[in-house]
Amino acid sequence: KALAMMNIEVRTATKADRGDLVRLYRLLETEMVALRPVWALADGLAEPIDVAFAEALEDPGTTLLVAEMEGTTVGFLLARRAPLLPQAEGEHIGAIDLIFVEPEARGVGVGERLRDTIIDRLSSEGIRRFDARVLPGHRQAKNFFEAGGFKARSIILHRD
Repeated sequence: KALAMMNIEVRTATKADRGDLVRLYRLLETEMVALRPVWALADGLAEPIDVAFAEALEDPGTTLLVAEMEGTTVGFLLARRAPLLPQAEGEHIGAIDLIFVEPEARGVGVGERLRDTIIDRLSSEGIRRFDARVLPGHRQAKNFFEAGGFKARSIILHRD
């Protein structure tokens, strides 16, 4: 595991990554829709996905990271700075909206590097609070974020 951690590079995504981002997003979408079909309609990105990524890359309030192992893109994270209520006096929260690691690259620290990189980066910009979205029943994702110090703050209930 320690050796694999050394071969993981996390960096800010660029326009050149859009093809990999779309490919990884479609894998994420397949996993999430299997858990909750409404995910693609309510929690994913707006179609067309390549345009959604292009907009995210241009938005100064959004950070898009990619993770590579030996030159191959194996994961991504999309986070944004979201304002809190007015009584927070201008404070923002770091919202991790999407994180995904290819199944073959899981268990070697890729997700942790993505999560920890965004927390470090946004913390250096003055962000003190962070949210991460996890689907109900996605125990692996819940455990992953709890291992990083997260705990439930809100639960959204849904009915079709």
